[in-house]
Amino acid sequence: MQAEIDPSVGSTGDSYDNALAETINGLYKTEVVRKKGPWKTIEALEWETLNWVHWFNQTRLLGPIGHIPPAEFEVLYERSQQECLKAA
Repeated sequence: MQAEIDPSVGSTGDSYDNALAETINGLYKTEVVRKKGPWKTIEALEWETLNWVHWFNQTRLLGPIGHIPPAEFEVLYERSQQECLKAA
């Protein structure tokens, strides 16, 4: 049975392969792991990771989308799509 999964944007080994994930991993390592470490326990690092992910998605202001948090942008986008469907 095939999974019917679309391939990633890039092919293995080119510059597009996992570029976004590597960028986010780099930000995380810089802003959490290195800046706030050294870590005494795995649980402390896990807690800071959860806090950072929440901030990254729910709180930080992202310029390219109007200086609003990504989660807020998603809500506005979904509303606009629903309004388009109603208007059609």
